[in-house]
Amino acid sequence: MKLGKLGKRRTAAAALALAAGVPAVTSAQSVTLYGVVDTGVEYVNHVGAAGNSVVKMANLSGTVPSRWGLRGTEDLGSGMKANFVLESGFAPDSGTSNQGGRLFGRQAWVGLSSNWGQVSFGRQYTMLFWATLDSDILGPNAYGSSSLDNYLPNTRADNSIAYKGKFGGFTVGATYSFGRDTVNAGPSPSGANCAGENAADSKACREWSALLMYETNWWSVHAAYDSLRGGPGAFAGLTSSGLKDDRLSLGGYMLVGKAKAGLGWIGRRNEALAAPRSNLFYAGVAYDIAPAVTLAAEGYYLQYRHSNDKAWLGALRASYAFSKRTSVYATGGYIDNHGSLSLSVDSASTGANPVAGGNQLGAMVGVKHTF
Repeated sequence: MKLGKLGKRRTAAAALALAAGVPAVTSAQSVTLYGVVDTGVEYVNHVGAAGNSVVKMANLSGTVPSRWGLRGTEDLGSGMKANFVLESGFAPDSGTSNQGGRLFGRQAWVGLSSNWGQVSFGRQYTMLFWATLDSDILGPNAYGSSSLDNYLPNTRADNSIAYKGKFGGFTVGATYSFGRDTVNAGPSPSGANCAGENAADSKACREWSALLMYETNWWSVHAAYDSLRGGPGAFAGLTSSGLKDDRLSLGGYMLVGKAKAGLGWIGRRNEALAAPRSNLFYAGVAYDIAPAVTLAAEGYYLQYRHSNDKAWLGALRASYAFSKRTSVYATGGYIDNHGSLSLSVDSASTGANPVAGGNQLGAMVGVKHTF
């Protein structure tokens, strides 16, 4: 049978698609470029033993860390979709990559979703991130919960499998990582040097998390658990697979008129510490005093059991939105350490810690633009 020109073209196209390992049929796909650039100028006092003050550019976070990324979805039919996210964090003061220099250090995953939820594979958030996303009002603000627990803005795991599904008001989810952090950022929670995937030690550098959340249109409650295993050379003292760093999170939020209030508790047990158990409490509120103006305030208290080590932190933020994409803000925080703690008010600034038991004030003005 002879083929016309059109038939030959169709045959060639099908052969090319087969050779490339992709279907010859077409389907709808969308890819979106997105990002946030957020930076400002800040003042921090009582730095180091000399108690100096410093004025500098913010290098990691103002209200949120700066990032850019690609997200895509393809409709596979019958309600199923293929999804991916590639997201890179960067320092706007210098243009360098964050998360230990990774190209896509914030997220890099691919997955499938349907009405049963989503299963995804790669570097992705643990369920502790989704648990505290709304209850922690200031979230990754430079002065906030991350100043007291620097894992909270780094709740991601390499080599992980994740599931998350929403059924009515309930959200359930879980992650499991075969090797939670392959990068040495030394030492830093953005690269904890715990590659795992070790045939000689199946427990080394594993991670798992679980989430149960219930939401209505005006309130929500959650419970989440996050567990990190150690391994040879891992940071934060977790140098053995027999050591664990576990966090249990309980919290929720409520919407009332123009206000949003949130509170929570994170109980932690870090077996690498002399005083392994600690409690982190937080409570905050955000209020829209005008369509373009939002005020937010939050208080935090960290206490180690059977120890004199404790700290409290208070933070404020006022923001003005020029548009849906561009806003300016002023934020400030004050931390008061006790015992041997020397936590900095600014989680986004390395080397700015006060002396043990010292206090510190920070203030920042900045601009945020999303695209």
